[in-house]
Amino acid sequence: MATAVTASATAATRFTRLAGVALRRSSCRPHTAVRFQRPGLTTTALLRPTELKPKDQGQPETLDYRVFLVDGADRKVSPWHDVPLRAGDGAFHFIVEIPKESSAKMEVATDEAYTPIKQDTKKGNLRYYPYNINWNYGLLPQTWEDPTAANADVEGALGDNDPVDVVEIGERRANIGDVLRGTLTAIRDWFRDYKIPDGKPANRFGLGNKPTSKEYALKVIEETNESWEKLVKRKIPAGELSLA
Repeated sequence: MATAVTASATAATRFTRLAGVALRRSSCRPHTAVRFQRPGLTTTALLRPTELKPKDQGQPETLDYRVFLVDGADRKVSPWHDVPLRAGDGAFHFIVEIPKESSAKMEVATDEAYTPIKQDTKKGNLRYYPYNINWNYGLLPQTWEDPTAANADVEGALGDNDPVDVVEIGERRANIGDVLRGTLTAIRDWFRDYKIPDGKPANRFGLGNKPTSKEYALKVIEETNESWEKLVKRKIPAGELSLA
């Protein structure tokens, strides 16, 4: 299964086309170009997904380490704002922040220009998961979970002020005779329990603690894309978020 942009071993970003709701990957058309303009902004660019690539700045696992996304002319672009959400044919673009089988907690720096990917910190210390994740973890570009909007489906919980999180499963081909645990159950249990080694309680899930349908996932994507458009059009205060 092909990817449009593959990161270096140290970079924490990869760019793929995802069919449906990011559960099946497909190859990217090599000559596809998308002309886009961010709502409310003046920048217009010709985006060629195959030309985008990650560019490291600094040393991995340091406070100054950043991974920028650059185009074919080596110009910085924002993985959050400049990469279109939709890739055509009902597919979405997906930005990987944390590669599978790694533990450094990487995330888009939403408060920095060009929103590079950096390692998260707590009290000045770099953050790590207590064990490796077993899938690629990242975000859907041009989405935003509005922290002022309460969601009645999950007991009135507010958005977390970040793009929508995505887990991309697949990649590994199982061997005949393998005994595999149900993938969705394993993912749910991982996110429920990963804070317990730090002395915190298990996370709680809404929606009856069950996976939702494709239709519900698409509804969430549409709603958060609309929230992002309001954000970049300055209809909602950006606070410390970078719109560059």
